[in-house]
Amino acid sequence: MPKATAMWLINNTALTFEQIAEFCTLHQLEVKAMADETHPERIIPLDPVMTGQLTRQEIEAAEKDPRKRLVQSKSRYEVPESKSKGKRRQRYVPVSRRQDRPDAIYWILRNHPEMPDSEIGKLVGTTKSTIESIRNKTHWNASNIKAVDPVTLGLCTQLDLDLAVERAQALKVKTSGGDGAKLKPAQDSVKAAQEAASNPSMKYDPASVYSSMQKFKGRT
Repeated sequence: MPKATAMWLINNTALTFEQIAEFCTLHQLEVKAMADETHPERIIPLDPVMTGQLTRQEIEAAEKDPRKRLVQSKSRYEVPESKSKGKRRQRYVPVSRRQDRPDAIYWILRNHPEMPDSEIGKLVGTTKSTIESIRNKTHWNASNIKAVDPVTLGLCTQLDLDLAVERAQALKVKTSGGDGAKLKPAQDSVKAAQEAASNPSMKYDPASVYSSMQKFKGRT
């Protein structure tokens, strides 16, 4: 719960927005919005000391030195490694790159709307709620988001992007029923031509049309 932790640090410490943002993997502007009470979400603070994320000594040392980075405490509990095989995990994105994710998400939504949210999340390491907020333009930083290729931002490789696009397109074809537009059977076209030929009202002689027009003018 990075936002809850950030809210507690804002309310209970003298840490800078930059220190809090980096530790909680948030954008500095989002931390400022939380401090100014302009953030769209209602966030309940969570004490990182009580949860074992930080020590009181670590916080006090960072308060004295704005350049110091907060270091998360080592968990007292060992989490067993997952033994599941074949399950694709969400991509890890370095802290320095995470602020670029909204731009990458917007680029994907605009250029590959067929890509499902689950695929986007795995590609750039984000959540469905973030994708939805960018799609609906309700993201807290929506006014500053611009479309940038995730490969250019270093969030994924070109191969990863190409494979994700291929999977999305294959899924679209599968769910739409298959083969796209189909040609009309030849017998249907022949039948339509025969019906048109047998219908006198469908035949027009240019000479007779012109003659009729001349007669009409003579009457007027």
